[in-house]
Amino acid sequence: MAKRQVDVTTEDEMEDDLTSEERYATIVEVLLGYPEVTFGGSDKRSFGASALKVRGKIFAMIDSKDEFVVKLPRQRVDNLIAANAGSHFDPGHGRLMKEWLAVEPMSTADWLALAKEAMEFVLSKS
Repeated sequence: MAKRQVDVTTEDEMEDDLTSEERYATIVEVLLGYPEVTFGGSDKRSFGASALKVRGKIFAMIDSKDEFVVKLPRQRVDNLIAANAGSHFDPGHGRLMKEWLAVEPMSTADWLALAKEAMEFVLSKS
């Protein structure tokens, strides 16, 4: 799949009043229409229990801090961090994940575009 650059400053006016969970639910609804995309897992307490997956691999989720988290190429994550669009994801043990971007709940980034980019990246690796 072709790489798609994301405009991280896009803001949908309808998303202004939505919580992280509501924004994420919209993304889940849209992306479940794509082939091989699944949502969640059987154990609601495990890592990735509410994650979006493609071919069984996680590409997007909401973390315990209500941050939107996506898997992208390391250089892309570094570029987005340099543009103040997010930070490296820390799953809680102090080790930053270099291919994972965490986006603040109130970010104006286009979450759907980031999720689609993450899905394409994960598909390209499998």
